[in-house]
Amino acid sequence: MLSNTINASDVKKMFLAGASNLNAKKEWINELNVFPVPDGDTGTNMTMTIMSAAKDVKALPEDVDMGVLCKNIYSGAMRGARGNSGVILSQLLRGFTKGVRDYDELNVPIIADAFGKAVETAYKAVMKPKEGTILTVAKGVAEKAMELSKEGTEDLAVFFEETIKYGDVVLSKTPEMLPVLKQAGVVDSGGQGLMQVLKGALDAFLGKEIDYSIDEAAATPVPKNAKADAEVDIKFGYCTEFIVLLNKPLNVKQEIDFKSFLESIGDSIVMVADDEICKVHVHSNDPGLAIQRALMYGQLSNMKIDNMRMEHREKLFHETESGVYAEIETEINGAAESTPTYSKDDDIPLKGEASKAEEPKYVNAEHKEIGFVAVCAGEGLAEIFRGLGVDYVIEGGQTMNPSTADILDAASKVDADTVFVLPNNKNIILAANQAKIMMDDKEGDKKIIVIPTKTVPQGITAAINFIPGASAQENEEGMIEAIASVKSGEITYAVRDTMIDDVTIKQGDYMGIGDTGILGVGGDIDDVTEMMINKIADDSTELISLYYGSDIKEDEANTLSERIVAKFPNCDVEVQYGGQPIYYYIVSAE
Repeated sequence: MLSNTINASDVKKMFLAGASNLNAKKEWINELNVFPVPDGDTGTNMTMTIMSAAKDVKALPEDVDMGVLCKNIYSGAMRGARGNSGVILSQLLRGFTKGVRDYDELNVPIIADAFGKAVETAYKAVMKPKEGTILTVAKGVAEKAMELSKEGTEDLAVFFEETIKYGDVVLSKTPEMLPVLKQAGVVDSGGQGLMQVLKGALDAFLGKEIDYSIDEAAATPVPKNAKADAEVDIKFGYCTEFIVLLNKPLNVKQEIDFKSFLESIGDSIVMVADDEICKVHVHSNDPGLAIQRALMYGQLSNMKIDNMRMEHREKLFHETESGVYAEIETEINGAAESTPTYSKDDDIPLKGEASKAEEPKYVNAEHKEIGFVAVCAGEGLAEIFRGLGVDYVIEGGQTMNPSTADILDAASKVDADTVFVLPNNKNIILAANQAKIMMDDKEGDKKIIVIPTKTVPQGITAAINFIPGASAQENEEGMIEAIASVKSGEITYAVRDTMIDDVTIKQGDYMGIGDTGILGVGGDIDDVTEMMINKIADDSTELISLYYGSDIKEDEANTLSERIVAKFPNCDVEVQYGGQPIYYYIVSAE
């Protein structure tokens, strides 16, 4: 049937269908990652990014205004963005929504122009755009859309089908643009993720039956120790939900202030606001405080308060009585479908925050000029960073990229005028830069400076080279200069057969991955580690550091250290417990 326009309700359905299709295909997309490491995460990062927005969008009414819908899409995606692919996807959504938010009905010319704005916005977000990636696929789709628009195409079914068909053609050519893709025999994983979003949206437009349910787990990072036992400690006991019938629309400052207040009294904050209502969800020990604050903005309705400690005890009692010990499900961000997240300042709780209440994530107790946030995985590495003066450690890294919201919230909790962020992973730098931009957009003088550390050893070197008393600019310049001299590598294992840099890799092989690619492959972990160190260390190297992971015993690390000392007698060799998952050793040569 000929259809020339779509409205906000249509866009909502198409967006949710696109998110659902990406979620369904995320593991397949993960497997397209070039490096056969056990943490291929493009599909996961893109899914968690779009699901952060989908949770907001799912809660909106069917007759939603286009502007409100667009605000929910781009704000949720930007704050939930994880990894380079997730940040780029969030920027594509941001640009697209800018192009359509002022229209009640969308036709081919408007959508084509919005595709162009999406690509322009995404390219600006990447310092050195690389062709053969998600950016190239998005650009191809946008160019085809503009071509069809200029040709006078009006039928949206024809328009969408032709643009998607051309997007697949561009995707199929990505191996010719990036030799590493061709050698691995795969197309770009980020580009494939984008195509799955578009194909899901097309299915919804064509009226195909779509499952619009939102996978909460896909949008929220799960703490590693997700199982609870009978002694579980629920930090905040009352689950409080209500709607505020606003006296007048909340401005940006009021939204931020309200959110900050809720954060100060509890966790699992969930909030969405439009011109007439504000929906709130919070876990707190004093629901009255949230209610009193809300009354400043209007009248209350749909109030609901549950005692989670009592519910938990009852659940355990019934499970024990029936002889069943079940895994306790942790309520994250109000899983009930009726409870949306922030419309403008969507907040995602930091990983493990509730389960690690007894272990503060930040150190500083008084205001100072300069503070630090670092990202790492492994309790040993976290302790090293804290020992170097880092105020807040975000649990994350190669196996779980923290979101823009994680980084922004961590920086907000550090009581300092300027907060240096150490991403310690090349796939987290874009999200950190996005957090910097969002901090700049907030009212106040607080600033984020991102030191582009691509590895944990670079982050440690940056922290060591911080000079108290020097200005933020002087320290930024000094740390960036210091990390340039750090060479690093990581030892993990291959999850599939492939070939990279003319190196044949078999499933189960140990791999040494350095700053420039594969530096060693083999069946013995110590041999591969030495092979890698031989390539990152030279005559000028003075210090080699070994950070051993959770799967390596201390005596094994010491035995390897003795071997390295024998090979490099003029170097100091240090062995430290990192506790990182997936990577047996993280190594640096300085």
